[in-house]
Amino acid sequence: MVLLRLADWILYQLLANSCYRAARKMKSYWFHLGYLSSKPPPQPSSFPSITKCDLEFRGSQTLACDIHRVLLRSHSFFPYFMLVAFEGGSIFRAILLLLSCPVLWILDYELELKVMTFITFCGLKIKDMESVSRAVLPKFYLENLNLQAYEALASAGSKVVFTNVPRVMVEGFLKEYLSVGDVIGTELHTVGCYFSGLFSGSGLLMKHRALKDYFGDKKPDIGIGSSSVHDHLFLSLCKEAYVVNNEEGKNSPNSVMTRDKYPKPLIFHDGRLAFLPTPSATLFMFMWLPIGILLGIYRILVGIFLPYEWAMILGVWSGIDLHVKGCIPERSEPKKGVLYVCTHRTLLDPVFLSTSLAKPLTAVTYSLSKVSEFIAPIRTVRLTRDRKKDGDTMQRLLREGDLVVCPEGTTCREPYLLRFSSLFAELADEIVPVAMNTHVTMFYGTTASGLKCLDPIFFFMNPRPSYYIQILEKVPKELTCAGGKSSCEVANYIQKQLGDALGFECTTLTRRDKYMMLAGNEGIVQQDKWKNCS
Repeated sequence: MVLLRLADWILYQLLANSCYRAARKMKSYWFHLGYLSSKPPPQPSSFPSITKCDLEFRGSQTLACDIHRVLLRSHSFFPYFMLVAFEGGSIFRAILLLLSCPVLWILDYELELKVMTFITFCGLKIKDMESVSRAVLPKFYLENLNLQAYEALASAGSKVVFTNVPRVMVEGFLKEYLSVGDVIGTELHTVGCYFSGLFSGSGLLMKHRALKDYFGDKKPDIGIGSSSVHDHLFLSLCKEAYVVNNEEGKNSPNSVMTRDKYPKPLIFHDGRLAFLPTPSATLFMFMWLPIGILLGIYRILVGIFLPYEWAMILGVWSGIDLHVKGCIPERSEPKKGVLYVCTHRTLLDPVFLSTSLAKPLTAVTYSLSKVSEFIAPIRTVRLTRDRKKDGDTMQRLLREGDLVVCPEGTTCREPYLLRFSSLFAELADEIVPVAMNTHVTMFYGTTASGLKCLDPIFFFMNPRPSYYIQILEKVPKELTCAGGKSSCEVANYIQKQLGDALGFECTTLTRRDKYMMLAGNEGIVQQDKWKNCS
């Protein structure tokens, strides 16, 4: 016992002394770092605020600005590097970038950018970066746009963006959504079809030099920069100059870009992360991940093996937020089932509807991975895209029982409804529209370019995923094909009814439009490829 206490005392002394020495070194280091990097207190900017900019009669003028700390309200560009690392790279690359945060905090801006760029891009395929730039980043950029800076940008006839961040991360968004003519940014070095993680020979872009090289002896009519002293030289080269105060803009409702003011509707986007991955949010996600995986598996097993009543009770107890509204319709034709027409938010739509109604349903789908088909607690039937064959299949299934169909043909995350296929309207007179919506806070349960077989588990890994189900009244017979309406009229009527119930906007976009934009294909699951989980 005495020896144990002695060993404990010696260990305590060693640890205490070593920690004390480490603290002394850190204190000394921080003192010298603060001394070397100390700057005079920030002086009030000599340039007026962006709120003073007159937006009228700017159509013939040229505007130059940055995206970082000007067009975006985010103070740090770390979340966007994390999106590229996680969505375009891998979870290991994302963890490495997160672990670098303590180092990034003590580096100056240039070194910080170099480190984030190297970790994010070293070994990354160019096509993966292009995919993230097209399908993932625009959503987060739009949500963090500074409204006042955007309005000034939109008022100008010609727009040029100069930025220190890698051009490949911002060019697609700026040109596609903000109609920017030219984007001058830091160029990255490539080796074949991969990024090396290093800057090209020109190095980190210096905005004032780039502006001189681009305009020559001329000056842009308007320049917008941040309140940082680093932007003052850049702004001094413009005829008119305005600054965006990031600290004031964070809490100002006038700087927040609401969905109705988006320069272009955001209908399709991809990626798994449903939140902006700041360092603290990313740390919480990785801490939650082991629990989330176990919770996701538990919720799936509950749905597969337990009766409807128990599955619903235990699912709600595990954190699933389920809202069901409406009455269960009755059959008027004893030898034919009811056709439920649902909006399509995730692959789990038919499962949640079946559980809510507490009765077995059959779901038809155009493409479903073998894994999703195997773990589905309800019967699923694959369609062929041959209109006659699919019609015969659905008629047979309706004679056997109730059927669920999602006529959009694919999922949509945003408050829009895609065009409804009219095939279902030709097959049944008993049609029940079902409005469905979901909300997640951490992971999306859908993907266009990733592994579709993981969609259910990603949805159930959320701490508190929610499902909203509203069963509408049965479509009156006079508004169906039996009442003389065409199948297109019936499909459009039901689409509008569901859109009104959810507050969604109806569109004429299709499954093909979504997959061609997000993944460059038509969204058909290839059964002979492992990457599609066959």
